[in-house]
Formats: sequence, C-alpha cells, structure tokens
Amino acid sequence: MAPSSVLITDQAGTVIDLVNREDAGDDVQHFQGILSPGFVNSHCHLELSHMKGVIPQQSGLVDFVLEIIKHRNAPQEKILSAIEAAENEMFENGIVAVGDICNTNHTIAQKIKSRLQYYNFIETSGFPPAVAEIRFQQIEELYKEFVSQLQNVSIVPHAPYSVSTSLLNKIVAHEESIILSMHNQEAVEENELFIDKSGDFLRLYDQLNINTDFFNPPGKTSLQYLIPYFKKSKPTILVHNVHTSEADVIKSVSYFDTSSLYYCLCVNANLYINNALPTISHLMKHDCNIVIGTDSLASNNQLSILEEINTIKKHFPALSMSQLLQWATINGAKALGIDDMYGSFEKGKRPGVIVINENKVKRLI
Repeated sequence: MAPSSVLITDQAGTVIDLVNREDAGDDVQHFQGILSPGFVNSHCHLELSHMKGVIPQQSGLVDFVLEIIKHRNAPQEKILSAIEAAENEMFENGIVAVGDICNTNHTIAQKIKSRLQYYNFIETSGFPPAVAEIRFQQIEELYKEFVSQLQNVSIVPHAPYSVSTSLLNKIVAHEESIILSMHNQEAVEENELFIDKSGDFLRLYDQLNINTDFFNPPGKTSLQYLIPYFKKSKPTILVHNVHTSEADVIKSVSYFDTSSLYYCLCVNANLYINNALPTISHLMKHDCNIVIGTDSLASNNQLSILEEINTIKKHFPALSMSQLLQWATINGAKALGIDDMYGSFEKGKRPGVIVINENKVKRLI
C-alpha cells in the first residue's frame, strides 16, 4: 500500500475504500512499517502440531515420514490442545486463511469455532494399485464427515511416491473436489524412484512392508510422469518443489491453464527436513504462480508466514518485499479460491489488516 494512501474499513474489517491522504479527512491512524492484507498460509498440517520438536532436523525425507507415522497417534487431549495452540499462533502471526492437510478428523472441532478461514485438503495415499478402491472408499468417509460440518473440502493425493495412478484417477475425477494439492519433488529420492527405481524410497517401502514388484519406473521425473493425469483446468497446488527442474516447470506450465497451477514454497520445512531449498529462479523465469506455506510444526519451529518470507529473502536477496507479499497474500487467496474476500485491499473484501515493522507482525483486524 502506497505511503500516501489511506485504508478505510468498517469495524468488522470490510474494506470501504482506499483513498489519497488529502481525501481521507480527520481521525487517520498512522503506523510505522508496511500495512498489508492478512497472510494466506497455503500449506499446513495443523493436525501434526503435537509433534513440535519431536523429529530430528535434517534427517532426510524417508526418516521424517517414518517418524511421522510413528508419532501420529498420541493422547487425544494432547493432539487437540496442540491444534488450538497452533491455530492461535497463526492468528497472532497475521494469518487469516489456511490450506490445511487433513488425514484425520482431529481439526474439525477447532475449525468450527475458528477465527481463520480454512480450505480442507483431505489427503489420501496408497502406492500399490490394488488398494486404490478401498483407500478411496475410506477417504470418502472422512470427506463426508468434513463436508457435513465445514465448507471448502477436497480429496487430494499425498505425493507421487505414495499414490498410484489408479488412485490419482479417482481423486481427479471427484467432481466435488474443486482444488487439488500434492506434495511434489520434496526430495531427490522421489525422482530417483521414477527414473530408474532406485534411491531411499525403496527403504521406505521395505519398512512399511509395501511390495513394489508392480512398479515399473517410467524413466522420467515424477512430475513429468504424473502431470497428464491431472485435469488442465482444475486448480492444483504443488507443494515444496525442492527438486523441480526447469524442464519440469516447462512441462507443467505448458500443460495447465495459466491460472490453474500454483507452486507452494515451504522453505523452513525444506531446511528442517533436508537442508535444501527450491530453485525459485526456475519458477520466476516461467512466470509461475507462487504461494507460501509453513508446513507443520513437525517440520518447522513456528507457523509464521513472515518467517518464511525472511528465510526466502535471506537466501534469495534479489527478491523484493512486494513480490514476497504478493505470494503471501493475493496469490495464496487465489490458490485457495477465496480471493473474493481475502488477499488484497479492495472494496467489499475483508482480508484482515496487519502491520509489518522491524521483523514483527501486528494484527490490527
């Protein structure tokens, strides 16, 4: 927002107007820093909040996944208490909307009374094609539980290494799932699996007693292999993208409709798990729609979009604050299909109002 502009809202935070200072009249409040719409956290796992500090850092994705499975079950009271605390943390950090990954019903009660807007991604997995039917039936039951109590719900795939094309076909064909989200190329081992069936994911399958005799590697990266299974016009958020090459980017942006594909960065989680970062220059070179997420407290020390921005800025100093704020606000709102109300200061919207000053966020509305 330009320094010479004044934002006018009602008490509920609905934008009435954005005017020049000389037209604003009296009783104008002044704030030091950047006045911004509230942040949109495009990728989170709220239900994993009880795992904060549990999983060792930089252990690699396979061991991280095994630890998630090991620690997912905990006393109900502990899980629900951590969910509430994590949501409060997001609220205080200026987040107004969240794209949240759900494998259980643990977050429903909190979301019913929430001060945040959620898009609920009901995540399913099942690498062997033989389990596609039963896994989809199981996830449909959780989906129905969510839609009976909450809005904005989709069934989505977990990741290329955990979803067969048979299961992916069922997910993409689910008409009520308007927006899709998928973890993508978070570790180099994912591409190794699809190129020549090598790498550490074979250890993961062995640990989980998954027989992979059925899998014949396509000889290309996971993203290039799976892209044709998606609908071109169905909005899709690809999350992490640490080992997404420029060739992968070209393949994806040439397949999807321009406004249908979003790349989500979760840089602090990438550093936490693999000590690696995506090549953002590939995404920017091809005018990709970029959004920002925090991932979970199992893979991050905080749920703060500003901290994600700071880390991106540290490693990619050429990026401007205005670019990063666009990714964190309006781009995220568009990715979650809520830009009619969030993401920018426009008449009739209620996007939240925050002030960013000296590396701190203050929530005004």
